[in-house]
Amino acid sequence: MDLLSLKTFQAVVDEGGFLAASRKLHTVQSNVTMRIRKLEEELGTELFFRKGRGIELAPSGRVLLDYSRKMLLLERQTEAAVKQVGESIGQIRLGAFDTFAGLHLPMGMKALKSRYPKVNVHVETGSSTNLIEKVLAHQLDAAFVAGPVIHPELAFDEVIVEELVEVSAKGTDPVQLPVILFHEGCAYRARALAFQRSTGHALSDTMTFGTLEGILGCVSVGLGWTLMPRSAVERSAYTDQLHIRSVPREFAFVPTGLVRLQGFPTLPAITSISEAVGNMSVREN
Repeated sequence: MDLLSLKTFQAVVDEGGFLAASRKLHTVQSNVTMRIRKLEEELGTELFFRKGRGIELAPSGRVLLDYSRKMLLLERQTEAAVKQVGESIGQIRLGAFDTFAGLHLPMGMKALKSRYPKVNVHVETGSSTNLIEKVLAHQLDAAFVAGPVIHPELAFDEVIVEELVEVSAKGTDPVQLPVILFHEGCAYRARALAFQRSTGHALSDTMTFGTLEGILGCVSVGLGWTLMPRSAVERSAYTDQLHIRSVPREFAFVPTGLVRLQGFPTLPAITSISEAVGNMSVREN
């Protein structure tokens, strides 16, 4: 069972068929069919059920898929780690939730490019929940998310702790306003709703925006209130129009860190990002 066969098997699963997998792998369909047949012969079991023109993973295929994703991820990370030691070209796939990407990732990327100038970084942003799912599915090497993260398959390395504060326009009463939130899956959204319930804010009134500045801009003109990291508010272009109020500790302090699969070492280039962000946070405090 070689890595090429596993890559072919994974492509068939991801693309939903042999023809689509052949296109992704830049080969002919007969090669894909041959490699899958050989893999089934080596393992002594069917990996797919053929249903007309479609396919469906057999139970054995579902088991193999989990192991193949881990093996291929480890193979790719091993290559990247060795290349990074030698300062050669490598590639990493990194996730960052939206607020972290806006506030802290630029400093981290500056440090990475200074230390590993030839490393190619693919950054994907989204909610913490979505990024964690992609790490579990071996689609990302690691991701910066809001924690804490407790999962048997994941390791969470704390980098900084953000303080969330209640933010509203000066001269407004937040209790009378709707809350403005990020999309579902954002850890700050969950904290804001929990805080809302604890303080008697109007539970039914919410608005959703996709960007940090979009939320703070709407808050600044009195459309609503939000719960946001103090550092984000203080750096915002709208800071002079905003009122900040501290909230109880159980809602305020959110550990932010790097989530990765258990048993997989952190790539040196990603470690350089974490260290830069952590060092900057210490200097600011």
